[in-house]
Amino acid sequence: MSVVQSVDNVALLPAYLAAGTAVLVLLADLLVARARVTVVAAALGATATVVGAVLVGSGGERRTFCVGSDCSYVFDGRAALVAVVVALLTLGVLGLSGPLLRDGTSPAGEYCFLLAASMTGGVVLGAAGDLITLIVALETLTLPLYVLVGLRRGSLASIEAAVTFFVVSVVATTLTLLGAALLYAATGALHLGRLGALFAERPELLDLPLTTAAVALVVLGLAFKVAAVPFHAWAPATYDGAPLPVAAYLSTASKLGGVVALLAVVQRALPAEVTGPVLALLAVLTMTVGNLVALRQRRTVRLLAWSSVAQAGYILAPLGALALAAGRTDDARAAAYAAAVAYAVFFVVLELGAFAAVVALRPAGAAGGTLDDLRGAARRRPWPAVALALALIGLAGLPPGLAGLFAKVTVVRSLLDGGAGWLALVVAVNAVIGLAYYLKVTAALWAAPVPGGVAGPAASGPGEPVPVGPVPAPAVRAWSVAAVLVAATAAALVLGVAPQLVLDLAAR
Repeated sequence: MSVVQSVDNVALLPAYLAAGTAVLVLLADLLVARARVTVVAAALGATATVVGAVLVGSGGERRTFCVGSDCSYVFDGRAALVAVVVALLTLGVLGLSGPLLRDGTSPAGEYCFLLAASMTGGVVLGAAGDLITLIVALETLTLPLYVLVGLRRGSLASIEAAVTFFVVSVVATTLTLLGAALLYAATGALHLGRLGALFAERPELLDLPLTTAAVALVVLGLAFKVAAVPFHAWAPATYDGAPLPVAAYLSTASKLGGVVALLAVVQRALPAEVTGPVLALLAVLTMTVGNLVALRQRRTVRLLAWSSVAQAGYILAPLGALALAAGRTDDARAAAYAAAVAYAVFFVVLELGAFAAVVALRPAGAAGGTLDDLRGAARRRPWPAVALALALIGLAGLPPGLAGLFAKVTVVRSLLDGGAGWLALVVAVNAVIGLAYYLKVTAALWAAPVPGGVAGPAASGPGEPVPVGPVPAPAVRAWSVAAVLVAATAAALVLGVAPQLVLDLAAR
């Protein structure tokens, strides 16, 4: 029996552009061998990916690699949103990486190629229609980051962070692959839509121990990628040991990839009555532990890392309410999915803004330092300090950070509509706890500086040499790139133009 498989090259255009960016960077590095040309090639490719995703996404849903009604690649409004955000995050990280590449700390060709390869995985991930495509895309997004974390020459902390990230991520991938294999053994299907239909038509499959084990392994494996408690221990050490731009990418694009993968599996393949209670428990643990530990952090990047853990809990909360929303209207379930996507998008944009401001406030190529190093920063460099304050206020969900406030209100409203009032209360309590450390950092920016400044031992990352003598000021170009990036982001978000647009796209 012959099987005809359809291929839609237009649907694949954003993936072609992302993969072409990686090839273009390799050629630029080989033929020209100038860091500036290589970075420009990567930036042009990422920009072309954004344009391609917008054009293809505006034309409605497109499917390819289909056999019958089962498709391995579905490019719709949500996939276009994910592709655009990942490509824009890549552009932002390239802008922040200027000092790192100019001083030769990291080789420009390898650095830009790995970023482009990771961007390709993120673009494909949003459109994945089966478990194999989803896992391969997620690993394509993650694998280059192992090398990027350890690519900083002469840094023991960077190598330690890369090894930690690699070992934990391999375990997570193994669990996810084992879960996918067991799901195939129990159902004979791998396409997400087909799995969802099978569980709906044959509820007796849920009673099989094999199915229970498969669902648990898939959810727990993806929870590693999101850095959900208790699978979070790798994140703070990895973020703190990585170069600041790479830590920014880890905290944004990598986390967004984990959320997108988990959302796709929960929404389309796995039954909500099984995954809902597990995700609700993970959400409560993640936001509570993340916020409580962040209160005690003195290192800037570790505080942002624990804040990122807590924010993952807010993203998981709407998915945890699906077990209760399953018995309600389809609108309640759609609102839960849209709330998770919208919150993830706003989080990664604000998190990138926070890291951009930290890069602008720190000496070129330096680690994130401690909170004492940020004291009085607003007196020395007011605009980056204001940008950092705006990003932190947005993450806290306070005005004038309308995007963060909108995102938290959207999550709470989806929980109330889904009948999970107790989970909405937990989110509200944790949001209040989070105010303590966000406002503490914001207040430190205008406080009196600590004598000794950044020249003390605390200013260095773990395993890094202590600076001796005067510390050079951040490069003007790095400051301007970071300031423009954060100012543009803050302007769009504070004006409140983006929130409803993102929510509308997420609901498609």
